[in-house]
Amino acid sequence: MPSTGSGNFRRSPTLLTAWVVLLAAVATLAVVTVPFLRFAYRAPALHVALETANALIALLVAYLVYGRFRQSRRTQELLVILALCSVAVANLLLTAVPSVVAISRGEDFDRWGALGIRLLGTLLLAAAALVPRRAAVDPSRAGRLVLGVVGLVATVGVAGTIWADRLPPTVDPSVALGDATRPLLVAHPAVLVVHALGVVLYGIGAVAFTRQAARTRDELFRWVGAACVLAAFARVHYLLYASLYSDYVYTGDVLRLGFYLLLLVGAAREIESYWQLRTRAAVLEDRRRMARDLHDGLAQELSYLWSQSRALAGSAPDAAAVERIGGAAGRALDEARRAIAALTRPLDEPFVRILQQVVDDLGGRYDVKLKTDLDPTVPVSPQHGEALVRIVTEAVRNAVRHGRADEIEVSLTAAPRCLTIRDDGRGFSTGPLAAGRAGGFGLTSMRERARAMGAELAVTSSPGVGTTVLVTLP
Repeated sequence: MPSTGSGNFRRSPTLLTAWVVLLAAVATLAVVTVPFLRFAYRAPALHVALETANALIALLVAYLVYGRFRQSRRTQELLVILALCSVAVANLLLTAVPSVVAISRGEDFDRWGALGIRLLGTLLLAAAALVPRRAAVDPSRAGRLVLGVVGLVATVGVAGTIWADRLPPTVDPSVALGDATRPLLVAHPAVLVVHALGVVLYGIGAVAFTRQAARTRDELFRWVGAACVLAAFARVHYLLYASLYSDYVYTGDVLRLGFYLLLLVGAAREIESYWQLRTRAAVLEDRRRMARDLHDGLAQELSYLWSQSRALAGSAPDAAAVERIGGAAGRALDEARRAIAALTRPLDEPFVRILQQVVDDLGGRYDVKLKTDLDPTVPVSPQHGEALVRIVTEAVRNAVRHGRADEIEVSLTAAPRCLTIRDDGRGFSTGPLAAGRAGGFGLTSMRERARAMGAELAVTSSPGVGTTVLVTLP
């Protein structure tokens, strides 16, 4: 079935980036060609709010990317983290906080430190876009890279603060910026060069991240590529109108906010994809467990029934053969009921409650008195709990069918940590031949299940005194 247009939009990184390019280009064209509209407003407090929001979003996305980096150890993700942390420092510590101080004192402040750190962040993001995806970094090299970037950020920030009085203003304060009805190239030439370089670097990032997302179906980088488009056009606007290093809020600031918002969308989609994968993995694991249980239980019993019926074909059945077939049919029925109960049971139901329900069901089915003494403080994992339920079921079945027991006691204790099934049946000799006549197949199955979970199973019995099955848990 062909995909719909909206489905293509959701899946195609190239289409998403193309739409963002189109919208940003239309906005830029409108700003340049419509002189009678006012696009800039003097709003120092709003500038502080935007810088703070941008910094917080950058830190949040960096933290989420760090989760990926811990799993993959890819150089690309480490560079993205360093890039976002660098621009967060520039936005928050070197722009928003000094702006608040400047507003309260009626003073201006130096912006060269923020300019240098933003350039460093842009370089790191472009490097992340170009580095091979499979490139990994060991912990020692990652530590050196982090320390190097932290040192550069600190050096640039301190130098900008110390030499603030010796550096020229980023924007000539004597020039009236007006309402941005026409372009004004009034920023310092170095600022204009940095913005032009930012256009190129973000453009490279947009192309590289989009191509990689199209190749790898990486949900996060699909949105990073589209976000880089908005960052590139924001630098174009900053070239035409000096708003980043002034008290004016302009379309460039809106586009830069859009850059961070798209990063946030990408992070949210990454989280959604992660939980979808976790859900699918859990469903797949549950299916595998069900298939394994059906293969080890119901399928084996049905296969045994089929082979025994084939052996009886054309001959007079004896009592022992009928007994074996009846036992296999009972075990198959128990397996089917157990599977149905497991599918309808809540996932977080405590093991003691599950075991109590199983014991109650067995008592009603076999018309035998069953007593329980279950300690709810004993920790039992779902995998071990499944094996213990099967052991209890097999032990009760043997006690009723072979031992003719009238009363069975099931106990779970914490000290020692063990499960005990004790009956008052006829008992049996523990010799191998006698065990074979007294449900030896079931005993073998119980031992194998105990061994598989690292537990020890011991069976003590003698004729006339009943049987005790003891499972010592790991």
